[in-house]
Amino acid sequence: MAKVIAERMCAEVEGDFVVFLIGARINHLWKFWKWWPVAAAMPRMLAELSRNPDMGLMNYYICIGPHGPVLVQYWRSFDALEAYAKARESEHLPAWTAFNRSVGSNGDVGIWHETYRIQAGAYESVYNNMPAFGLGQAGKLVEARGARQSARQRLSAGG
Repeated sequence: MAKVIAERMCAEVEGDFVVFLIGARINHLWKFWKWWPVAAAMPRMLAELSRNPDMGLMNYYICIGPHGPVLVQYWRSFDALEAYAKARESEHLPAWTAFNRSVGSNGDVGIWHETYRIQAGAYESVYNNMPAFGLGQAGKLVEARGARQSARQRLSAGG
């Protein structure tokens, strides 16, 4: 189990970065042959990215919600994210091609993603009684004191 940090902390990331959200929704649970390949492809991609930090993925975590899984990813840049998505030798492109061939727009499995470019200092975070998490793992954790006491101060300190 990860070590809980009792102090109030906030994340700092050097430079611009990208937050990428991606999720899936199983619309027909009984059609496991349609959604299982989608579910099985993501762990392979995450393993590949974890083995190769130079590809640009800084951190990720997975949430399971009422509409399906959501994967939150922190990338060094949009260029790194796009390069991975398009690389013929990566796990992503073959999985994406297979999805389009098998599912496409037939309604069996929904997929979505959102990409946010974050300018240096144009974000804030706070963690209390938490292990390193999310953006705090992607960057570094610093104490949320003094000029980092409130959300407004953290945003002002970063910008």
